[in-house]
Amino acid sequence: MLRRLIRHPTTQAAFAKALGLYLALVFRTTRWTLLGERHLAAALGPEAGPGGRPILAAFWHERLPMMPMLWLRARAAERRLAAVRAHVLVSRHRDGRFIGDIVRRFRLELVHASTSRGGATGMRQLLRVLEQGDMVVITPDGPRGPRRQAAPGVAQLAALAGIPVLPCAAHTSRARLLGSWDRMVLPLPFARGVLVMGPPVAVDRAAPLAALPAIEAALSAACDTADAWVAAA
Repeated sequence: MLRRLIRHPTTQAAFAKALGLYLALVFRTTRWTLLGERHLAAALGPEAGPGGRPILAAFWHERLPMMPMLWLRARAAERRLAAVRAHVLVSRHRDGRFIGDIVRRFRLELVHASTSRGGATGMRQLLRVLEQGDMVVITPDGPRGPRRQAAPGVAQLAALAGIPVLPCAAHTSRARLLGSWDRMVLPLPFARGVLVMGPPVAVDRAAPLAALPAIEAALSAACDTADAWVAAA
C-alpha cells in the first residue's frame, strides 16, 4: 500500500515540487564560485548560436542536484549563452519524469529519450537540439549505473555532432552523501559551493568509443577539483 502511494503520480509530483523548492533555497543561500570559464569558452569555439558550435556537457549522476546552478551561473557569466537553451536528457522511466519535474524550474528543458534503448531515435532527437545551436546535458552513468562508468551514447553523440564533451562537476561545503547506487551528493543550505567546468574532451569521428576512458577520467577529474576546492575552503 505504502509503495503504491509513493509511486502514485500525484505523490511523485508533490515530492518533486518540494525538492525543487528545497534546491532553490540551497542555491539562494550558497555562496557560489565558478571555475573553468575558459573551458566553457573553448567548448563554445570562436562563435555561438546559429552557425556556431553547440555544447555537449556531461557530469556524473551523483552531482545532479547541484548542476542546475552551474547552468544558471554559466549562462550569466558567458554572454554568448544568453539565447541558448539547455536540454537535459532524461529517460522515459518514472525516475526521468521525476527529475524533469524538478529541473524545469531552473530554465532547463527536457528531452525524453535514450541513447541505449531505442538509441537511434534518442540520438536523432539530441542531434536536432545540437543542430539548433542549443546545449545538451547528459549524465553518462545515469539513470541506473554502474557508477562512474560512461555509456557509449555520450561519445557517439559528440562524434556525430562533431563537437567535444565539456566535463562538469559541483560540490558544496555542507552536503550529505546519500546511500543511493551513485552515492549522490545532496547539498545543504548556507554553504560555500563550487561549480567546475574542465577542459573539453575531443572525440574522433572515426572511433568515438576510444574516447570513453578520457571522458570518464575528465568527469572524475572535475569532481576531484570540486572536492579539493571544498576541502580547502
